[in-house]
This record gives sequence, structure tokens and C-alpha cells, in this order.
Amino acid sequence: STSCRKGLLDCCARCLVGAPVASLVATGLCFLGVALFCGCGHEALTGTEHLIETYFSKNYQDYEYLVDIIHDFQYAIYGVAGFFFLFGALLLAEGFYTTGAVRQIFGDYKTTICGKGLSATFVGITYALAVLWLLVLSCSAVPVYIYFNTWTTCNSIANPSKTAAGIGNLCTDARMYGVLPWNASPGRVCGQSLLSVCKTSEFQMTFHLFIAAFVGAAITLVALLTFIIAATYNFAVLKLMGRGTKF
Repeated sequence: STSCRKGLLDCCARCLVGAPVASLVATGLCFLGVALFCGCGHEALTGTEHLIETYFSKNYQDYEYLVDIIHDFQYAIYGVAGFFFLFGALLLAEGFYTTGAVRQIFGDYKTTICGKGLSATFVGITYALAVLWLLVLSCSAVPVYIYFNTWTTCNSIANPSKTAAGIGNLCTDARMYGVLPWNASPGRVCGQSLLSVCKTSEFQMTFHLFIAAFVGAAITLVALLTFIIAATYNFAVLKLMGRGTKF
């Protein structure tokens, strides 16, 4: 029993030694970031739709196009979540392959040309995906900016002594951000009415959900960059030295 336990511990120790630490960390960050971005982003879009139809426009035709875009984004979120779950698992498997975990347990092996080509392919795909995700990160900052401006305006209304403008002139106009067409009515909310909107739990929740989605997108970008560094290093070693290495 003691020898079996010792053998099991030795096997686990060899597995841990050969494990791709960077790929494991990147996979965890990737799943966490995508979960935040997709989950919080989906609910934040739903909250935005309700805020628009409740406070900024009573005519459905004014925000019909916006509703269609929101629903399209929500459907796209489902696809993003599924894609990153599969892609993260594949990158983790590639990380185990290139770090030589199999070699540590079962003995030395030679990397084939196909294996090197597979590693190079993953490096290229991950790099292209990181560039595209940088655009997603930039887009996810837009609603945070809009909600932050609205929140700042509400603070000015709540503290009129800190601003020279009249409370009635402090407004948030959804039309100026392209959320609603210019002929939408009323399209904007001002003064105490805007302050009442900002105090609702729905506004506060939607604002924080967009922040969480932005943070999730940033975490996902960090994970992709970590994958790129790890995969590039491993590919360089496979190419120059002809064998795996731990990273």
C-alpha cells in the first residue's frame, strides 16, 4: 500500500513538473474573461434596451433598429463563448504537447514536422485573434464611456453648487451617441428626471455590468497574449532545438 501510494505521488509529481504552467494560467484567464464578457455583456445589453424604451423614447420605431442590433450582439455572444471554450481547450492541449509532458513521463520523443507546423499554426491564429479582440475591447469601452458620462452628469445635478450650469440644462442625449436617430422623441432626459434615472437599480446594475464586461474583455486579451508568448517560445525551441521544453 505504501509503495503504491509512493508510486502515485511520484507520477503526480512528474505530471506537475511537465505541466505547461503558462498555458494553464492563460486558459484560466481566458475562461474567466470570456465568462465575464459574455455573461455581463448579455445582461447589460438587455438593461440598456429597457432603459431606452422606458426613459428615452416611447415610439418603438425610434429604437427598433437598436433592438435588432442588441439581439444580434446577444446571439453573437453565445457563439463567442462556445468558440473560446473550444479554442482555449485546444491551446491548452497544444501547450501540453509542446512542453514535453509526455516525454517527462514516458520517455524522450522526437517532434515531427507536422507537430512543428501545428504549433506555428496556433501561434498565427492566436495572434490574429488577439488583434481582433483588441477591437472588441475598444468597442466594449464605448458603453462604459457613455454610462460614465451620464453618471457624471447625475453627480453634477445632485451637487448643483459644483457646476455653473442650471440643473435643467444638464442632460443626457442618447441621440448624440448614435443610440437613437435625431428625430427620436424625446431622445434625451434632463435635470431631476435624469437624476431619478441614475438612482434606479437598473441603471446602476447596467453600468456595473458594462464595466465587468470591459474587464472581462481585458482579461481575455491578457490571456491571448500569454498564449502567444508561451506558444512562440515553445515553437522556437521545437524549431531550433528539435525537442519540447517546459513553459
